[in-house]
Amino acid sequence: MDQNAIFLFGASEKGPYGKPLRCSSLPQLLDTCGIPPEGSEGISYAMQTLLFHRELLFFRVEEEGFSADAYRQGLKILCNAKLDFTLSAICMPGLGDREIIEAAGQICTLHRSFLILNPKDLYDYLTAK
Repeated sequence: MDQNAIFLFGASEKGPYGKPLRCSSLPQLLDTCGIPPEGSEGISYAMQTLLFHRELLFFRVEEEGFSADAYRQGLKILCNAKLDFTLSAICMPGLGDREIIEAAGQICTLHRSFLILNPKDLYDYLTAK
């Protein structure tokens, strides 16, 4: 079945690192990921994804914006995997790292999808030297 999915990087209370977790409902998200750490935005974006009836692939990182190797690993998975869904967007709240954002942008261009950043992260990206 070809579904529209959002690949979202975020911190959570539980769940494995390094493996995208497919979620299709709010109860499943809560059971799989638990409550968000303080200051995290990933679970909030995940909830919005599910409320808009999109498939969610939640990629758990230790700390949003600071787990560069985990972000690279998730993007590598997206590049190398045969996707059984239509990638609608990559969501990276809390990340302002130019190199990772540009790599995600290339994947989005390839899949004709969106890159979702929050305003602060976009500002950090645009003003980084």
